[in-house]
Amino acid sequence: MGHYTANLRDIEFCLFELLERGEILGKSIYKDLDRETAMGMLEEIKRLSENDLAASFVDGDRLGVDFNPATGDAKAPESFKKSYKSYIDGEWWRVDTPPELGGTKIPASLRWAIAEMVLGSNPSIHIYASGYAFAQVAYYLGTEEQKKIAQQMVAHHWGASMMLTEPDAGSDVGAGRAKAVQQPDGTWHITGTKRFITSGDSDLYDNIVHFVLARREGGGGGTKGLSLFLIPKFMFDFETGELGKRNGVYATKVEHKMGLNVSSTCEMNLGEKEPAVGYLLGEVHEGIAQMFKVIEFARMMVGTKAIATLSAGYQQALAYAKTRVQGGDMKERNNKTGPRVTIINHPDVRRSLMVQKSFSEGMRALVLYAASIQDEVAMAHADGAESQKQEDLDALADLLLPVIKGYGSEKSWTLLGTESLQTFGGSGFTQDWPIEQYVRDAKIDTLYEGTTAIQGLDFFFRKIVKDRGRAIGLLSKEIGAFAKSGGTHAEEKLALQKALGDLNAIIGVLVGHAMESQSAPEEIYKVGLNASRCLMAVGDTITAWLLLREADIAVSKLASAGKDADFYTGKIASAKFFVQNYLPHISADRAIIEATDNSVMEIPESAF
Repeated sequence: MGHYTANLRDIEFCLFELLERGEILGKSIYKDLDRETAMGMLEEIKRLSENDLAASFVDGDRLGVDFNPATGDAKAPESFKKSYKSYIDGEWWRVDTPPELGGTKIPASLRWAIAEMVLGSNPSIHIYASGYAFAQVAYYLGTEEQKKIAQQMVAHHWGASMMLTEPDAGSDVGAGRAKAVQQPDGTWHITGTKRFITSGDSDLYDNIVHFVLARREGGGGGTKGLSLFLIPKFMFDFETGELGKRNGVYATKVEHKMGLNVSSTCEMNLGEKEPAVGYLLGEVHEGIAQMFKVIEFARMMVGTKAIATLSAGYQQALAYAKTRVQGGDMKERNNKTGPRVTIINHPDVRRSLMVQKSFSEGMRALVLYAASIQDEVAMAHADGAESQKQEDLDALADLLLPVIKGYGSEKSWTLLGTESLQTFGGSGFTQDWPIEQYVRDAKIDTLYEGTTAIQGLDFFFRKIVKDRGRAIGLLSKEIGAFAKSGGTHAEEKLALQKALGDLNAIIGVLVGHAMESQSAPEEIYKVGLNASRCLMAVGDTITAWLLLREADIAVSKLASAGKDADFYTGKIASAKFFVQNYLPHISADRAIIEATDNSVMEIPESAF
């Protein structure tokens, strides 16, 4: 048994009791899947994750990537290769592969439930295996000829990378300077340097297809001038996949990182040694729109990874608190010779564990709720649902992505360090326990695929303002109806109703600043100062709503729960604890946002 313990009971509860995913199985595009099969998949990935995948988690961190700067080749530790091979040999790659290429059609909710366990046990395995999801993009957006690239990627289990970031551009993707020049044969030669490229090179596979944003010769400035090119590490025969000569894309450096050390994060050079030959995806110059298909997958993955790590940290902290004997019971504080107790009996440890429990379970529900909307999107499009329903579901799915990524990563990283590690005392700061690695590995999640501030700005400007409040209005209406439903947990639902009112007021204030900025440009700073705060408030509100829905279900099941009685009791406790301890913060956030002025923007730089 490795470091990881999956919480399959809670995953099952979310899928089939909270989100009622059993209702879509056996229907529409999921007609070939039933609950028994879905649970069989989850049980098998649990076994694989807790054993084969988790086995190289520590080894991968300590040994890291072996990089040869002379050849530009990166090698993974043998133990990690064994774990990765067990994932591929188990054919889990099929859940990300187009059915036309041998993939298995499953709901997004089941897919991300599977991913949670892989990401919690050894996240780099899931990251390296992203080539199959990239192949989907090539297959569905590519020309008939380029579909063969996707076919070979899957058939030969090749890897993939996403190349956006450049040394001088950073998060400002539109400032990228990588250049693409068309050749007489229809291919393109790409030159430039990319940085922080995940899976830029590896010996886990024979070939890598890089998805590269570059500015075509004569293309305009900003993001609109960017196109997306497929650039293989080795050229290959489109019909057979047989590898040919080395292409001109090389890793020049592997970054020395704080964590996630077995994942090769590379600086990449294109076209310096020899031409880097690429293929314009779909033969259309819509690079950003195409790349966002990859980015959306990556943001969902990063948020799920963070939340999975928090769950793993909580499981470790809980097990430690139940066995670590230290100090006497607080109510016996004057009895110096009384019996020593396990630390789970200490009030602040219990508080800390409840923080971890409520957030890890609430954010798991958040991920799977977002994935359930993705289920509905896929079914609506496949079944030809009326256009308004399709548009509403699309907007709601888009709205939730920055919440999953921004809120999920920020809360998980913070809680892993301030609560999970803290439960261990000084031992948590040592490598004797995996929690130290969890903390280091999770920090990147707040930075990957757009920092938390970028997620906040994206959420406000694209998902609320540009959408004219449609998706947030639909979600607010659903939460509001539940909050007004009374019955079980009536007091907590009133608290949710108040928090929702405060949240809507926050959004109203920020929209007001955005409108005022049309005549007074400096007003927009007030949005920038508070976009992340707004995103966190949205995350807390949705999480509280889902936890209370779970608690209502738990109450209805408790009388006949049998061996599950403690599980359902814990569900009720999590919801009440979260509502009492975290929803009041939204009222404080409202007061802060309403009082925000631009004084911080007026301070001279020299005063910092």
